[in-house]
Amino acid sequence: MAITAQMVKELREKTGAGMMDCKKALQEVDGDMEKAIDYLREKGIAKAAKKGDRIAAEGLTAIKVEGNEAVILEVNSETDFVAKNEGFQTLVKELAEHLLAKKPASVEEANGQTMDNGATVEAYINAAVAKIGEKLTLRRFEVKTKSDNDAFGAYLHMGGRIGVLSVLEGTTDEDAAKDVSMHIAALNPKYVSRDEVSAEEVERERQVLTQQALNEGKPENIVAKMVEGRLSKYFEDVCVNDQAFVKNPDQKVGQFVQSKGGKIREFVRYEVGEGIEKREDNFAEEVMSQVKK
Repeated sequence: MAITAQMVKELREKTGAGMMDCKKALQEVDGDMEKAIDYLREKGIAKAAKKGDRIAAEGLTAIKVEGNEAVILEVNSETDFVAKNEGFQTLVKELAEHLLAKKPASVEEANGQTMDNGATVEAYINAAVAKIGEKLTLRRFEVKTKSDNDAFGAYLHMGGRIGVLSVLEGTTDEDAAKDVSMHIAALNPKYVSRDEVSAEEVERERQVLTQQALNEGKPENIVAKMVEGRLSKYFEDVCVNDQAFVKNPDQKVGQFVQSKGGKIREFVRYEVGEGIEKREDNFAEEVMSQVKK
């Protein structure tokens, strides 16, 4: 039986499954809509789709390093309890291995890639959703490379609640690189150095600080000097090189790395759920809302 676009559309609306999954399901059952729905449910795909509007803001960050390549990723779940599930941790590990091997350019590209187990990344995650019973998502990842003369700093805080991957140039001291990543996990800088801060951001901060000083009643003739001093403090807040090193506050992080013969090239810091708006539902109300449907 010929499978039409309208049939695929109807099945998508009924199950929320992906277009290719719907097309395959209809082909498998010769276009029988009810059997196609059952097929998707049996595969766990329809069940996964029904959880699509739920908010997954828990989960884990993970880092995998192989030689001169490394990947950092965040995989989300709905609850912290599931993040501790062995099946979820295996999923994260296998996704890390795939991303490092295939190096997709985006999450969308990754989802369509076939893993060593024969399933696409999207299908593999959906199968885990059906098994674990929560919405799970590959949220983001970055793949980094280095030379033989550089070092990766891989650090996971609180079992993966925060993950930091840093790259130090000019030194192979992995312990120093890990110390830098621990510092970044704790203080959450935005940039490596001052020259990464845009002129627009600096000017905006300068204007805010100037107005603050004027509002404090400071004389105009000393405001400019005060602002430059406060701007220097701002750089200390946002640039890791200018921050006091957590393991030795008498030394700046940049100075510490210099003492090891290197410099910080870049870093990636992921904190689970950051930027995701968590829905604060009352559990009893949620149960009642389902009962009333």
